[in-house]
Amino acid sequence: VAMIADAWHTMSDTFTSLIILVSFWIAARPADEHHPFGHGRAESVGAIIIGTLLAVIGFMFMKESIMRLLIYQAAQFTPLAIIVFGISVIVKEGLAQFSLWAGKKIDSQALRADGWHHRSDAIASGLIVLGALAGVRLWWIDGVMGIAVSALILYATYSVLKGAVSSIFGEKTDPAIEAKIRTLVLNNAPTASCIHHIHVHRYGDHVELTLHCKLPPEMNLKEAHDLATTMEEAIRKELQVEPTIHIEPLVDSE
Repeated sequence: VAMIADAWHTMSDTFTSLIILVSFWIAARPADEHHPFGHGRAESVGAIIIGTLLAVIGFMFMKESIMRLLIYQAAQFTPLAIIVFGISVIVKEGLAQFSLWAGKKIDSQALRADGWHHRSDAIASGLIVLGALAGVRLWWIDGVMGIAVSALILYATYSVLKGAVSSIFGEKTDPAIEAKIRTLVLNNAPTASCIHHIHVHRYGDHVELTLHCKLPPEMNLKEAHDLATTMEEAIRKELQVEPTIHIEPLVDSE
């Protein structure tokens, strides 16, 4: 069961790679009348689909592994099978390293999800090799290893879905990024104060930033507008985001 579970898990790599390609294609489409912020969140949708696929595989083989333990049937492993799965550990971990590196480099949630998928494959295959070597004397090892592989798949599912759903719902701005934004505002507008309501809205590669700040009440509308434009240009250049700054008058009590 463990080998069959791992084979299905490996075959699912083909489908997940196809899902990633499609999600990248959709995410790369420009903004249109109905989607003014682009289609970047298609990557998160792709990651949710990958997570759902992993969940189905995990639950299916958890059930099969438990049934194998209940009927007391030992599995037979050939030396060739052990060698093949040993090689697959190296190959899958190599794919995992590349996907995780690429995902970090281009900040792609879908690629990071695929990297974790590959890594869970590598760990699963490694467990199977260990189980195969011990399986001659321990009849129950196939079922136990099958449960272990299934647990890894389900853990990968949790990691993938948690990140993708959190991204779609919207996440709190990183404190380091928020501090950098405040510094940029104050460096380009020393009279600005009470910087608040900093929100970062991610749509794949397209990122929108909104914030509120207060300016002296004696400043006229044109001066306030020009200063807001200066702040926006500085933020846009430094952080590669599309900022919108809302100006409020500073009252004496503040």
